[in-house]
Amino acid sequence: MEAFTLLAHGFVVLLTWKTLALMMVGLVLGIFVGVLPGLGGPNGVAILLPLTFTMDPTSAIVMLSCIYWGALFGGAITSILFNIPGEAWSVATTFDGYPMAQQGRAAEALTAAFTSSFIGSLFAVLLITFLAPGIASFALQFGPPEFFSVYLLTFCSFVGLGREAKHKTIISMALGLLLAGVGMDTVSGQLRMTFGFSDLLRGINFLVAVIGLFGISEILLTMEERLALRGHSARISLRVLWNVWKDMPRYWITLLRSSAIGAWLGITPGGAIAASFMGYNLAKRFSKDPESFGKGRIEGVFAPETAAHASGTAALLPMLALGIPGSGTAAILLGGLMVWGLNPGPLLFVEHKDFVWGLIASMYLGNIVGLVLVLTTVPVFAAVLRVPFAAIAPMIVVSCAIGAYAIQNAMFDIWLMLLFGVVGYVFKKIGIPLAPFTLALVLGSRAEDAFRLAMIGAGGDLRVFWSNSLVGSITTLAFILLFWPVISKAVGRVSELLQPAKRTG
Repeated sequence: MEAFTLLAHGFVVLLTWKTLALMMVGLVLGIFVGVLPGLGGPNGVAILLPLTFTMDPTSAIVMLSCIYWGALFGGAITSILFNIPGEAWSVATTFDGYPMAQQGRAAEALTAAFTSSFIGSLFAVLLITFLAPGIASFALQFGPPEFFSVYLLTFCSFVGLGREAKHKTIISMALGLLLAGVGMDTVSGQLRMTFGFSDLLRGINFLVAVIGLFGISEILLTMEERLALRGHSARISLRVLWNVWKDMPRYWITLLRSSAIGAWLGITPGGAIAASFMGYNLAKRFSKDPESFGKGRIEGVFAPETAAHASGTAALLPMLALGIPGSGTAAILLGGLMVWGLNPGPLLFVEHKDFVWGLIASMYLGNIVGLVLVLTTVPVFAAVLRVPFAAIAPMIVVSCAIGAYAIQNAMFDIWLMLLFGVVGYVFKKIGIPLAPFTLALVLGSRAEDAFRLAMIGAGGDLRVFWSNSLVGSITTLAFILLFWPVISKAVGRVSELLQPAKRTG
């Protein structure tokens, strides 16, 4: 009951004209960046984050989170109408969404995508509402060793459970940790890796890096591909809406299964991309007619969209409760909270209740308003795709430059942004993931501080990370996840060897 009381208080904090107006602005901007191929939620949040620094934290985070919700909705438009994923996790949606559009069922496919997106997000928001306070209360017992073990768990899980090549994930994370150490050492006061540049004394601002890595690099990639967009048109009517919603109960198992898969892969660093493909593959596997998938089956739209949006939303749970982001976008939002003087983690629920529950309330209202908005404005946003990219790209680059400069009013940050844009472009061309880099850049200094404080308190004895059952179990779990691919192969090999023995016996 306490959760309901706190949530009601969150709606009281949220329901002001100013906050509601910012919510609408965020949703419209989010759908816009979601529709444009290559931009999407992380890039939109990264580019627009500096523009919120003059707002109060509640208004700013509501606007940014609504940009995220809008981008989640908008990615389906390009996937279904143009067969071009607006987001990486929308790839699986094209398998059946675009064939439906080719068959003249584009409105039906879009309605299915938007509605299942809403269901997946709602499932994850309910988890955040009821689980986050409990996790935060439990985490109040944490000291420096426990916090470092949690950071270690996050880094190890990205390596062990991530879908990318392990060596590329390690390279990305190592570079992020290296750059997180640039500037003044918070413990000793010594300068590190500044190379005589006074601009590096304050370190590398993660926002500058993120704007370059996500925004500029995507512009370069899109320019290289020279996308020429030709697609189908769609207008969602009440009749189409009713027909899709009337048939949705038939797919309740698919919706529930995809929601659970997405929420789990959002809390762990599996990510929305893995969730969308897993949701699609399981729906196909358990279908009575798997051959119909890929030919315009509506269940092939329900499954990936539900899983992807549940994952994208659930990634905020560990970020709020423990200060550990579950996705690249959550890492960007984490950095924004730190800029506003809010430290995500257990104390956030104690010291800033208005902020936390206002944000959670905005998740409910933002998804409802976002669903209504995309259902009624599909033709408008689809028309955006017919604007030549050559006209849009300069505006995005200028926005990135303004955002980077506004952070510290330094011209150096613009050059740094462009450098990171080239780095992000190269990373994407050679397949090095950006999420581990972003995670390490945001959490690297905090993990280092926790480790050094734990070492100082323990006199340099590494056994402090197994000094009690809590920190010991987390540290052990971190190493299990790090070597999970090896462990799973070994278990599979042993089971294969035992099967012939059972048959012989």
